[in-house]
Formats: sequence, structure tokens, C-alpha cells
Amino acid sequence: MMNKKDLSFREKIHEIIFEADTPEGKAFDVVLLVFIGLSVIVVMLETVEFFNQRFERLFYFLEWSFTVAFTIEYCLRIYSIQKPWKYIASFYGIVDLLAILPSYLSLFLPGTHYLITIRALRLLRIFRILKLANYLTESAMLAQALRASKRKVTVFLVTVMMVVLIIGSMMYLIESGQDSGFTSIPKSVYWAIVTVTTVGYGDIAPVTPLGQFLSAVLMILGYGVLAVPTGIVSAELVHAQSDVSNKLNTISCPVCSKEGHDSDALFCKFCGGKL
Repeated sequence: MMNKKDLSFREKIHEIIFEADTPEGKAFDVVLLVFIGLSVIVVMLETVEFFNQRFERLFYFLEWSFTVAFTIEYCLRIYSIQKPWKYIASFYGIVDLLAILPSYLSLFLPGTHYLITIRALRLLRIFRILKLANYLTESAMLAQALRASKRKVTVFLVTVMMVVLIIGSMMYLIESGQDSGFTSIPKSVYWAIVTVTTVGYGDIAPVTPLGQFLSAVLMILGYGVLAVPTGIVSAELVHAQSDVSNKLNTISCPVCSKEGHDSDALFCKFCGGKL
């Protein structure tokens, strides 16, 4: 690791923007998170006619303020990376571009027949909320836990689908001929899925005593169904938390901008660049 006193301006910018183990980096992340949250709120409020009619100019000013701020941030990210295309072509690089591109595109699409297109493009600004994931240090732990538990969760989901298919078919046989809405097996399976997940829309309901008993059994089973995947992922999350916290740090490669390096790493495991 290089001495922080010997960092060049470009390296300092990279440390502040891409890393979170310094006071400046933490402050930058906090400010950026606030800007992302506020910009998404503005996008949402613009779609509400009551607010848009009264604060249209304010929304316009705020939108371009956020756009300029995110544009500066995007340019600084490109400037601080030794291989800019690595960042530009990455997932978060594309998300960052989508966060600012619609506002600039609206300047080059004049004419009333383009207004609907512009409005649709402006909705792409909601991609800014995806930038939040770039600053969640727990995202690596969650991803690792989900990967480790996918086989168990898959087996569990297959079992649940078998249960709802069997019970849905039984309910069709029990309730057929009754005016209860079980007009086909697919619709009965739909009712079973809604019931076992404890959603309960109420658009279909059994009327026979046997159907109501089976419905009660499925409702009780639903509480257990909700707990199983939560327990599986939680158990894996505990293991992932210890693994990630012990092995990984927040250092970002100045060459390719990749994160998730081991604490004792001197070179990037993705591109070989010096950390």
C-alpha cells in the first residue's frame, strides 16, 4: 500500500470517491447517498399532479442541480481510474450514465410529438436508486449468503409448489359445482398460492365445510412456510458475515475500480493492478 502523504491529486480523488476507509471517503458517500435519495424523491413527486402544478419550477431547478452534481461525480470517477473503460462498461458505470443521460437527451428532442418520449426517458432517473447498492458494504455478505443457500431455497420452493398444486387440485374437486370461484385447477392453484403466502385477496373463498377445513390447514402451514427461507438465509448470512469481515476490505482498485479485495492484498485479483 502506498503512503497516503505521497498520493497524487488523481489518486486522492480515487481514494475519496471509490473507498470508504477515510473520513473524506465516508463524508463523500454520505453526501452522495443524500443526493441520490433526494433526487429519487423529486422524480416521484413530479408524477403527482398536486405537487407538480405547484412546484414545477422548483422541481426543474432541483433536477438540473442533481444532474450537474451527478455529472461532475461521473466525470471524476472516469478521471480517477487508470482504465476508464473498465468503469464505463461496468454495471455501476452504466447505471451512473443512465442517471444523468435522460436530462441531457431531453434538450435534443424538441417538438410536441417527442414529449411522451421525453417523459419516458425522464423516468429512467429512477436508476439513481441503484447507485445506493454501490455503497452498501453488506451487499457482498448478502450476495454470498444467497449463493450459499440457493440449493436449499430451491428445494424448499419446489416443495411448496408441489403442496399448492396438490391442495389446489383437491380444492377444485371439493368446490366444483359450488358458486365459490374454483372454476379450474389453475385458478384453484392461484388461490392456494395466495393463501399459503398469507396474502388473502378474498376474491376466491371455499364455501363447503371440507374446503374451509383444508383452507384453514393451508393458512396455518403458511406461517411455517414464511419462516423456512428466512432461517436458511439467516444461517448462511452469519457465516458470510464472518468470512467477508475477516477477509475483505473497502479498497477499490485504481485501475479497474473493482472492490472486494483481501485485507492483505497488494494487487488487484481482477486485473493485477497495484493497490
